Amino acid sequence: MTVDVPAEPATTAPFLPWNRPSIGPEEEAEVMDTLRSGWLTHGPKAARFEEAVRDALGVQDAFAVSSCTAAVHLALLAAGIGPGDEVITPSLTFCAVPNTVVQCGARPVFADVDPVTFNLDPAAAEAAITPRTKAIAVMHYAGQPCDMAAFRKLSDDHGLLLIEDAAHALHAWRDGARAGSVGDLAVFSFYANKVITTGEGGMLAGRGDLVRQARLLGRHGIDSSAWRRHGERHTADYEVTVPGLKSVMPDITAAVGIRQWEKLADFTAARARIAAAYDRSLAGLPGMRLPTVLNRVRHGWFLYPVLIEPASGRSRDTVAEALRDVHGIGTSVHFTPVHRLAAYRELECRLPVTEEVAARQLSLPCYPAMTAADVQRIIDAMHTIWA
Repeated sequence: MTVDVPAEPATTAPFLPWNRPSIGPEEEAEVMDTLRSGWLTHGPKAARFEEAVRDALGVQDAFAVSSCTAAVHLALLAAGIGPGDEVITPSLTFCAVPNTVVQCGARPVFADVDPVTFNLDPAAAEAAITPRTKAIAVMHYAGQPCDMAAFRKLSDDHGLLLIEDAAHALHAWRDGARAGSVGDLAVFSFYANKVITTGEGGMLAGRGDLVRQARLLGRHGIDSSAWRRHGERHTADYEVTVPGLKSVMPDITAAVGIRQWEKLADFTAARARIAAAYDRSLAGLPGMRLPTVLNRVRHGWFLYPVLIEPASGRSRDTVAEALRDVHGIGTSVHFTPVHRLAAYRELECRLPVTEEVAARQLSLPCYPAMTAADVQRIIDAMHTIWA
């Protein structure tokens, strides 16, 4: 939930949004090359993007798709998850994973998060396992990876599929393992506000057999892609082996992704520098808890989430309003817990940590397009609010 921009903020400085993508001449040139090539749909550029992600993660295969939601949906379908099955997932997340679980006819089961990292708690997930459980879908909150060693063991012990929602953690590690490389499948988001962007878009990566099945399902169930058929056999010469969907990423989108992926390390380093500046300058403000980064973690810093304790008339919402209305600075909240959304309120959930975090959490701007002056403006505004 992004805080609305006011028509006339009190400050005369330009409004500083919560997020702004970084697109340069490299992306523009790659898109123009695609347009001039005559091949616009899923083809050679998408294949290049897939190969780059696959090789970086060290996984068996990757499939570039139209959104992260499409990647999750295909992951569940490829694994055969359907009516009567359960998938354990956090409620402190966006609704994409629970929505796709429901669309497959299965049931999301929400488990509580760890109070330090806000990631799914392995003990809570284990307590939620039933004979109907078929998968665990973890989410690397803000860019700090979950305890994947614990989740890998838990999944293996119970014969469960392990899915990593790595939408926040494209360039993050824990205990030497890169986010997205441990689960059976991992999904990535390239939405407009993510670590890298293609506007809309996503990626499914992981086990070769599951990604191949997802690729088939994501191409209408047709046995080969159009660009591979082109020049080899007639475009009408195809077979539909399963009733599938249309979920592929077009080459125009992949062209942006190729260049953005090359900048991922630099983008993440820039986010880390902003986070470090916040750590140095905001640590003394009473009633505000800064993010905790665990040992042996290399954080991706998609979010810089702080918790604000209600005190002296100050709360998360009043701080967000002051930043917006007085200082012209945008913030966001991550997230309204899914179990409190209308579509899921009938599910019985007791998630005390999730509820506490959701009531107090505020995401400050943290993205590569910010200047040093932007960062200092936010720091100064926070100190003014706390004065």
